[in-house]
Parts: sequence; structure tokens; C-alpha cells
Amino acid sequence: MQLDGLRVIPLGGLGEIGLNMMVLEYGDDLIVIDAGLMFPEDYMLGIDMVIPDFTYLRQKRDMLRAIILTHGHEDHIGALPFILKELKVPVYGTPFTLALVREKLQEHEGVGKVIFKTVKPRDKVEIGSFQVEFIRTCHSIVDGLGLAITTPVGILVHTGDFKIDQAPAGGELTDLRKFAEYGERGVLALLSDSTNAEREGYTLSEREIGQRLEEIIRVSPRRVIVALFASNIQRIQQLMNTAIKYGRKMALVGRNIVNNTRIARELGYMHFPPGGVIDVKTMDKYPPEKLLLFSTGSQGEPLSALSLMATDNHKDVQIQKGDTVVLSSRFIPGNEKAITHMINHLCRRGAEVIYEKISAIHVSGHGYREELRMMLNVTQPEYFIPIHGEYRHLVQHIQLAKEVGIPENKLILAEDGDVIFLRNGTGKIIDRVEVGKIFVDGKGVGDVEDVVLRDRKQLSEDGMVIPVMVINERTGEVVSGPDIISRGVLFEEKMGEVLEQAKVVIKESLEGVPIESKTDDLAVENEVRRALKRFFRKEMNRRPVIIPVIIEM
Repeated sequence: MQLDGLRVIPLGGLGEIGLNMMVLEYGDDLIVIDAGLMFPEDYMLGIDMVIPDFTYLRQKRDMLRAIILTHGHEDHIGALPFILKELKVPVYGTPFTLALVREKLQEHEGVGKVIFKTVKPRDKVEIGSFQVEFIRTCHSIVDGLGLAITTPVGILVHTGDFKIDQAPAGGELTDLRKFAEYGERGVLALLSDSTNAEREGYTLSEREIGQRLEEIIRVSPRRVIVALFASNIQRIQQLMNTAIKYGRKMALVGRNIVNNTRIARELGYMHFPPGGVIDVKTMDKYPPEKLLLFSTGSQGEPLSALSLMATDNHKDVQIQKGDTVVLSSRFIPGNEKAITHMINHLCRRGAEVIYEKISAIHVSGHGYREELRMMLNVTQPEYFIPIHGEYRHLVQHIQLAKEVGIPENKLILAEDGDVIFLRNGTGKIIDRVEVGKIFVDGKGVGDVEDVVLRDRKQLSEDGMVIPVMVINERTGEVVSGPDIISRGVLFEEKMGEVLEQAKVVIKESLEGVPIESKTDDLAVENEVRRALKRFFRKEMNRRPVIIPVIIEM
């Protein structure tokens, strides 16, 4: 029997960066906050993206009332197409967020018609047992929201991703007044962004970043190429205004930047200065010192515009000596090697490359410790639950909450799958539900398991050996072979000698097989596999994947 209280269940985002998905459940009503993806880690060979396991939503589909989106970054909307293929549910979000979702759904077949509910800051909606008010937040994308959710047991505040910037590029201030208003009414629980809980002080203002970028554009002697996240509409607009100030024409390079700026213009979130933006194919008509290019690829993605430029493979843009390339974004953990590799290529082609480790040209969209402290103080929650971050970030946020005076028994350090039970006077973890990661590999969703990744890792490290032989189906005698094909195991000059030894090992191993087993394909395959495993381990200390091919005749 379900207890009469609010159940808060993170299905992703507590213990990793990305995969953000939170369930709120009361009685027969369930709402979901965000549905994000995570980009693959190094060990996830061949995987395109990772989404949360939403088995719990499948089990509760009759209770599911809505999915509410806080903003349009991939780690908050990227899993939506996969969920909406199975679960028909209204989706709430601001105009820019929903426009990005619509664009994304066009790339996916089988989603069907989706009911979109457009909201704006300070709107209130009733969804089953919940009343939700949307609160403006400042982030590195326009139209960010926090949520104040009034439930039968009290008010829950979910910050979304936020920072407190007094001079944001797009003028969208975090609505501290509204957060404080709920603090005065009494907040049962605060769920707050923990991404930068380890970083002291305040984030830099976008105005300071803008001044630094303006100085770079002013003094650069030739073309300026700025690589940034395509969703950072505020910074693109800021740079466009600066380019016009210094008489530079602008070109957009990369599908995502072209699409996102088109959407932002259509919705009125940005404007192109008249005559300022040109087609990238016509830029040769203008002197290099009068050009500024916006590009995708700040994370070193292999097929992104900037990576193609760095290797002289872009069809429209070639790096020229004297170009200034600005990576106006942070190095996302896991991407450092790809980014530095790209920077090296850019430098070899004569470009000056400016990035965050050598100049303040980017600021995070997530608040530092003093901003997190301010959110805790203005909302004054009875219970505090850190969200959005690796476990170490959650722990640091818990420590910060202790510093502002929240009692230790009111701090809930949860992970994905924990069932947090909230009711007046009660707040604790009472259970766990099934959670995990679903790997998306091409058109395959969830069909890649850990064993497949293990095999891919083994293939990448030790290669593959395929022994092929033809046997008589009646006598089990070897008619032809064994022949051996190998990939990724040996240098070519050593291959012949080692493979000849391997053939001898196979023949010797089959001599000891009983006659009745020689006509059993599976028995022969197993014997050949065991013999070759021993041979390669002993001779080379390697463990290649061995795939025997037995042909009967």
C-alpha cells in the first residue's frame, strides 16, 4: 500500500553529469521533470548517446500526466524522442525549448503527434494533484526555468540549471524575488543544481566575458572564428553586435548554429543586424580583417565544422595563417583529448587559438557556491536535496547546506533510483526503483549491453583471430585448412610466423579430440578456441577475440 505522501524519484542526473530526469508522484498522479541524455564515456565504444532507463515510467504509464522541461539543453531534452515513441503525454516548456524539441523530433520516426503546452515565466498550471509555477532563471541558453510545485503535502522548489548573473547577455535575470516569495510561504523541499558546488565565489558576469571577446575581435588582424555551443543564443547575439561595431561581416558555419539561430529569430529571441550576416560561400568577397565566423565544434567533435577546418577537410572554410580561433566554451570532461588534438591542428595551420585555460572567454551557466548559498537562503527549505551532478558535487552541496544552517537530519543525499518520501514532518529515502542507462547505437536502442561493450573493448585492445577449416561431416577429418585471418593482433612482418605456429596448435589440439566429438561443430569450435586462447596468452600475453568458422562437407 502506497503511503500518503509525495514520492520524489530521480531516474537520472544524481551521480552523473547529464541524464537529468526526475519523477514526482502523489496518489494516482505522476509528473516528470526533464528527460535528458548523456554523451558516451570513453569505455562506451561505438555508442552514440546514453539515455535514462525509463522502465519505471512504462510501469506507471496510466499515472503519467506530463513531462515538464526546464530548458532546451540536450542533457534535459535529449531522451524525449525515445520516451515519446512509447508514452503519449503532454510536454510543457517555454517557446524556445519546445521549438528545439520539435526540431529534434523531425529526426526521429515513429513518435507520432505530441501535445505541446507552451508556458512562460510566472505562468501557473494545474496538473493532477500538482500546481506548477514557472520561474525565470538565468542560464547559458534562453528561456530557462525553475519550478515551484505546490503539492498536497507542501511546496517543492526545483531550480533547474541556474546562475545569478547581475548583467546577463540576454537580460534574463534569475527571478530571485519569486523564489524568495515561496521561501516566505514555506518550502518543504529544495532541489538545487549542484554542477559547480565545488567552485568558490560567484560566476563571472556575461558582461565581463563580452568585454574580453570584444577586445579579441578589435585587435585581431584577420578573420575571427568563434566556436561555441549552438544553443548559446545570448552570446551569439552579443558577438553579432560587437562584429557590427567593428565593421565585420558574419557567417554561420555548422547545421546546429544555422538551425538554432533561425529558430531564435523566428521566436524573437535574437535579430540579425541588417546586412551583417552573409552566406559562408560568399565570404571570399570580403577582406579577412572584416570577417567573423560562428562555428560548431568547440568540443572537438570529429565531424563538426571546426574539426573539419582544423584538418583541411571543410568544404567552405580553410584555416589561414593569422586567423584567430576562439573556443568560447568550457572543456566538457571526457572531451579534453579531442579538443587539444584539434587545437594542435589549428596551430599547425597558423591560427592563434584562444581558449578558457589561457583567457577568460567563457563563463559557466551554473552557479558557484555563493550563488548556491543565496538560493538556499532565499528559499529557506525545510528539506534540501542536491541534484544535477556527480556524487562529489552532491556531497559538496550538502556541506554548503550545513553551513547555512539546515539541520543534518533535513539533508537528503540521494542517488538515481532512490525513492524520497516527503510529508509534513517527514523526509527520508524509503525504497529504490529500477534505474540504469540505455545505450543508443545507431538505430539500436537498448540492444547494446555491458557484454557488448566488453567485447568491443577487447577487440580494440587485443584484436580478432578467425580460424577457418573445412571438415568431413561423417569422419570429422580436416579436409582443408586451418586458415587463419587476424585483425589488430600482429604486425605484418611477424604475422606469417606466428600464424603458422597457431595452425600447428590447432592441428595438435584436434588430434586429441575423440572421434565422436570431431563431427560435432560446437565441440570442435570450443576446442579450437581453447587452444588458441592458451597459445596467444602464452606467446604474446594477448587475449584476442577468437571466432572459429567450421564448414562441413
